[in-house]
Amino acid sequence: MTQTTAATVVKASVPETGDLSVTSSLTGTVEAADVVYVYAKAAGDVTAVHVKAGDTVRQGQVICEIDTDQVESAKNSLDSAQVSLSQAQSNLSRMQILYDGGDLSAQEYEQYANAVKTAQLQYNSAKLAYDRQVEYSTVTAPIGGRVESCEVEVYDHVNQSGQLCVIAGEGENRITFYVSQRIVNSMKEGDSLEVVKNGTTYPGTVSEISTIVDSESGLFKVKAEMANTDEIAIGSTVKLNVVTDRTENAMLVPVNAVYYSGGSAYVYLYKDGKAEMAPVEVGLYDSDKAEILSGLTSEDMVIGTWSSNLYEGASVRLYGESGSAADDGADPRAAEVPAGAAALAGEKAQTAENQAQ
Repeated sequence: MTQTTAATVVKASVPETGDLSVTSSLTGTVEAADVVYVYAKAAGDVTAVHVKAGDTVRQGQVICEIDTDQVESAKNSLDSAQVSLSQAQSNLSRMQILYDGGDLSAQEYEQYANAVKTAQLQYNSAKLAYDRQVEYSTVTAPIGGRVESCEVEVYDHVNQSGQLCVIAGEGENRITFYVSQRIVNSMKEGDSLEVVKNGTTYPGTVSEISTIVDSESGLFKVKAEMANTDEIAIGSTVKLNVVTDRTENAMLVPVNAVYYSGGSAYVYLYKDGKAEMAPVEVGLYDSDKAEILSGLTSEDMVIGTWSSNLYEGASVRLYGESGSAADDGADPRAAEVPAGAAALAGEKAQTAENQAQ
């Protein structure tokens, strides 16, 4: 008696045309969109400090006061210039009377008038220098925001250009991260990404992509804007889910339809009740779909049901045709972790790790 092998029940469909993107997990650092480092514009002793780290300041608010070494000198120069101007004006007033009475020539009168102009210019210059030194002695916030650090204290002596504090501007924060050249070639400004911190996901958008390799990391620096992140401290490290590769209008098949043997990929086609192996070249893939670069046509019926009973020439029947799956004792649904998909997932995990590096 000859035993007839029951046909394996499968589902099959032609390849789809669509877009596919691959997301990788990277790490980034939270930065304020605007960070201002406040420096002393003149050397001197700190006489008052009005803020501390964590305070919120408005633009123009006094941060600290410095008794600069140059204020007294500038004040002396201003007083001297004031005296010279007063004397020149007084001389011109006396000469005006003589000039009006005809006792002073026009040339002599002009000399006194020029002396007043010179004294006025010297006074204006001294006044500007004094006002600048007074301004330097009162340090104000150049922008509104949060004081991230303030290292000065009363009685400290600060040097010119010495850092006084750091202010992070109000508004959206920024994420900075680094990627390889392969990844940067697939990114563009405006791309969406996800920022994950403490189990919470925040939306972000790529805002700036450097075209020059960073000298320290050897990678390309990328910046992304993010909103609603007041609970994330500046300087925190966050996880990023970033699209690192993509393809458009690609030929796509279910990822479970792809098998591997000796590193070569293939699929099974449904042809006249038989399974036929077809070698393929796989491009991008995610957990659901795989891009087929070559080996298939748009009319091929690709078997998307994973089964250990499939082989070249195996008898197959499409699900729903000529009876039910139960009649054949076969399950038309794909297994939870098919062998072919497991191999593909392993390669995908390795690829994701390489991308993150």
